[in-house]
Amino acid sequence: MQTQNTAEEIRDRLSGIADLYHRLVLVVGPSKSGKTTVLRALAAADGLPLVNVGVELSRRLLDLTERQRALQVPRLLEEAVGSICADVVLLDNTEILFASPLKQDPLRLLQALSRNRTIVAAWLGTVCDGYLTYAIPEHPEFRRYPSDGLVIVPLDQGDRAEQVQR
Repeated sequence: MQTQNTAEEIRDRLSGIADLYHRLVLVVGPSKSGKTTVLRALAAADGLPLVNVGVELSRRLLDLTERQRALQVPRLLEEAVGSICADVVLLDNTEILFASPLKQDPLRLLQALSRNRTIVAAWLGTVCDGYLTYAIPEHPEFRRYPSDGLVIVPLDQGDRAEQVQR
């Protein structure tokens, strides 16, 4: 039931998003909150392509040096998604974008990707007190962004959202 409700909420957010500068919808929740389940259900029901970013990007980065990887991530991600002929693309397992050695700004990467197509991306994290976060402050991959202007579909975060922000 929650998967259907969340899929409907994503569909609602997609209507009218074509007029926005960044056509990005973030499905935000902690580990095991159902992000993958929702994206798979949406892909199956609406015939939308679902890209496993971790697998696709890892495969493309395999033969590069660490320095080359950091420089090539934006291009390789664009290649992986750009090769799909669809107006809406679902992205799952985006955690690789946060890897410290890649030296990327994951939100900016996703926003750049969403200029030419609508992107619905899973985001492992929380939305609380006006901020979108990834990881906890002590973690080397921690990120915190103001949530103003972002299109976010939060999944059930319960008390964990409050714990992460403290």
